[in-house]
Amino acid sequence: MSRTKSSQLFYKYYEEWIELYKVNAIRSVTLDKYYMCLKWITKLVPELKLNDLNRRTYQKLINDYALEHEKQTTLDFHHQVKSAIIDALDEGLIKQNPTRKIVIKGKKPGNKKPKFLNQYELQQLIRQLDLGTELNWDWYILLVAKTGLRFAEALAITPNDFDFTKQLLNVSKTWNYRATKGGFQPTKNFSSIRKVQLDWQTAMQFSQLVKNLPEDEPIFVKRRVFNSTVNNRLTVLCKHAQVPVITVHGLRHTHASILLFAGVSIASVARRLGHSNMTTTQDTYLHIIQELETQDGEKIMRQMAQLM
Repeated sequence: MSRTKSSQLFYKYYEEWIELYKVNAIRSVTLDKYYMCLKWITKLVPELKLNDLNRRTYQKLINDYALEHEKQTTLDFHHQVKSAIIDALDEGLIKQNPTRKIVIKGKKPGNKKPKFLNQYELQQLIRQLDLGTELNWDWYILLVAKTGLRFAEALAITPNDFDFTKQLLNVSKTWNYRATKGGFQPTKNFSSIRKVQLDWQTAMQFSQLVKNLPEDEPIFVKRRVFNSTVNNRLTVLCKHAQVPVITVHGLRHTHASILLFAGVSIASVARRLGHSNMTTTQDTYLHIIQELETQDGEKIMRQMAQLM
C-alpha cells in the first residue's frame, strides 16, 4: 500500500477521483451532483485522511450530512461517495469497506407538493389547455402528459422525431436549457433512447402542427427556456382546473401512475419512461405498486374461493 497515498486527505482523493473517472464521462448536470458532494465532504470532514476512513468515521460523516438533509437526499449522497470509496478499497488504499452496514438517516421531510394527479384531475387540467393551431406551452404540457417525457427531452423534440405512420415519437436527445445558447445534448442514459407510442389523436394533432416547421429544429424552443416558465403556466392551469398544483416533472409521474393503475406492467412503464432498470420504477412508484398489490390480493382470494 502506498503510505503517502493512503495518508492523503479524503476530500482530496475524492476530488481527484471525480476528475479521473467522471469529468467528460457523465452529463454536466450529474457531474454537478458529485461536485456538490465534494463541497459537503470538504465542509464536514476537512481533516479526515483515507487511512482514517472506517465504518465509524464514515457513519459520522453520513450522520452529520443527514442533520441538514432528508433521508432520500442522504441516500443519494451515500451512493455517490461510496463509489469512490470502493475504488480506494480496490486500489488497496484502505483495508476494509467502511460503507458496509451503514445506517441512513435524515431529517423529517417538509410538506411537499403532490407529485402527480389522478386520471380525473388530469382530464380537468387538459380541458383548460389553450390548444390552437400554433404550438405553445399548452401543447408542450399535453405532449408530456401523453408521453411521460422528461422536461429536457420534450424540449428537444423536432419534426423529424415523429413517425406518424407508426404513431411513434423517437427520443434520442435532450435540450441544454441551462446554457444561454441552448443546444442538443445526449439523453440521461442509454436506456433513455427509446421510441414512445403515441395515441392516434395526439399523432394526428402534431402531424398538422409540425408539417411546415424546420425538420431538425426543436418545435417548442424559440428563445432561451427556463423551467420556471413552463411550471408557472402549469400552476395557472392547475388552479383554473381546481386540481393540486404540480410541476412538469409531476406530469411525468402522473403519466406513469395512470398507466400503473390501468394495469400496465412495470417493465413496460420503465421502458416508456426511459428508466435504466425496473428497480428505479419500483422505487419511484412503490406506494402505487403496494396499493395495486393489495387489490391483487383481493382478486387472488376471490379466484381461490371460486375453486371450491
